[in-house]
This record gives sequence, structure tokens and C-alpha cells, in this order.
Amino acid sequence: MNADKTLNEFKKKFGSRILNAKIDRIKHKLKKTYYKTRIWIETDKASFRKMAVFLCELYPLPHFCVISGYDLGEFVELNYHFSLDFGSKLKEKVLSFKIKLDKKDLTIETITDLIPGALISEREIQEMLGVKVKGIPDTRRLFLPDEIPKGVFPWRKDNKGLDKLVRNLHREGK
Repeated sequence: MNADKTLNEFKKKFGSRILNAKIDRIKHKLKKTYYKTRIWIETDKASFRKMAVFLCELYPLPHFCVISGYDLGEFVELNYHFSLDFGSKLKEKVLSFKIKLDKKDLTIETITDLIPGALISEREIQEMLGVKVKGIPDTRRLFLPDEIPKGVFPWRKDNKGLDKLVRNLHREGK
């Protein structure tokens, strides 16, 4: 299934729950044919899990890549990236779900029951951004040492406690 058909299937199924959508195509320099395609679908957190389920229906083995997260001030943006048709020459495409979470309610449902490989990324966004992943099977810390107090999230712009914990060797002349 090509990128246009994939996006159209999502639009048919979810309609107005898709807040924004686009397809980016990068042309092959020599053959002048598209070889890299990225589908972006922005949705709310209530619809995200339903879209992940639908993705698994359209592509029974979607290849989960990573969750990228950004502090946007009042919101935290999560981007769930999947590779579709992985390994198929000139057919592989990336589908990314974009979800903005209000900092007053930084929660999202897990997708590890659908895609077990998402566990590491879900643990990472909990530690680094303070997002509570509901239903995650393993909530232990993975990246931060125990010396970092709970409630300190390194990727958050509004986090004021981290600077006291980090040695700035460049300021110490070392």
C-alpha cells in the first residue's frame, strides 16, 4: 500500500480526529523517483491508541522506531515513529503520529501490548519528560541514575532542579 492510500485509509476511519496530516517525499537524486516517504498524522491523545490499533490492522507487523519528545512550553509533543514495508526497496515509508499533551495532564496510554518494542521509548519519555504512560508493564528507571531525584525531568524546559545536579566543568576551568 502506498503512502497516499495509507493516509486515505486513516482519513476514512478517523475523519475529524485527525487534526493535521501531510506526506513528505524526498526524491532520489539519480533516478528522480520518490524513495523516501514520511506520513505525518497529528491527533489527540484520546484517538492515538485507536490509530495505533488501526495501524496494526493495516500493517500487521509495523516496525516501531522510536518516540521523540519535545517540550513546547505549555505542551509536550510526542512523535511515535513507525517504519512501514520495512526492507522493501523503494517502498519503505515512515508513519509518524504527533500528539500534543497539555502539561496539566501529561498522560498517555501504552502501546506495548500492541508493539512490545515500544517499552524502552515509553520508559524514556516517563523519565526524561515526566509523561505518565498508563498501563506500561515496567515503570523502573532506565536512563537516569538513582542520584537524580524523582520529579526532575532533563528534557523539560521548565525543570529547575537539574542544574544543581550537573557539574559544569567548562565553568570550573577543567
